[in-house]
Amino acid sequence: MIVTPTNKSATRLEGLHLFHADMSNCSMRVRMTLEEKDLPWTSHHLDLRKKEAVTPEYFGIHPKGLVPALVHDGVVHIESNEIIEYLDETFPDPPLQPEAEEERQEMRKWLRTATEIHVPAVKTLIYTRKIAKVLRKNEAEDARYRSLQRDPELLAFHAATTSGNGLPKEKVEKAEETLLRLFDKAEAELARHEWLVGDRFSLADISWVPLHFTLTGVDFPFDRYPHVSAWADTIRKRPSFQEGILRWCAKF
Repeated sequence: MIVTPTNKSATRLEGLHLFHADMSNCSMRVRMTLEEKDLPWTSHHLDLRKKEAVTPEYFGIHPKGLVPALVHDGVVHIESNEIIEYLDETFPDPPLQPEAEEERQEMRKWLRTATEIHVPAVKTLIYTRKIAKVLRKNEAEDARYRSLQRDPELLAFHAATTSGNGLPKEKVEKAEETLLRLFDKAEAELARHEWLVGDRFSLADISWVPLHFTLTGVDFPFDRYPHVSAWADTIRKRPSFQEGILRWCAKF
């Protein structure tokens, strides 16, 4: 997704510039893709603990104040799964999409699903179990966020996580049920072949392995998924995982 920034300094950037955060699973998949492609890129790291993304300057680049945002020759791209697909199409060597159209469509389903469940499932579980304590806002920080954020879903999520009561139990339970169902599907696919889509490492794997990494950090029961665990262990050995994830976030 391309957006027109109100912070015009972004339009003057040449080459590949990534605004990202160490602990962000969405940032992880973009960093991995850049490393798989061996592309030179300029890092603009935002420390979420210090609320460095909650500024008018950054909201002027990403209208929701989320990470990552990729700026390529002055054009701003947001939504991590769309960014990694854009990178693969713009820099096709080495290819990270299946050759067969049917498998390519299956790959895109994995990408779309990861996007759709980000707030209601992944973010809900991770915030409840860990991140809400790490990223707690004081009164002034809370007011600043509300003054900048315009997205209703994110405002509602923020209100619930900063209320002191946490997210409703039924929402947290639904988040875990959703993730269990999807990793059941992943387990079935990986029992049949090496990667999430056929026998070729693809953007689907890059999209989902950061979820495994971050959810492992909040005690998601991956012991019930031996094929998923073996798949993740294999990906951990890739230089793109070492550079794109562990270099920035050694442990979630």
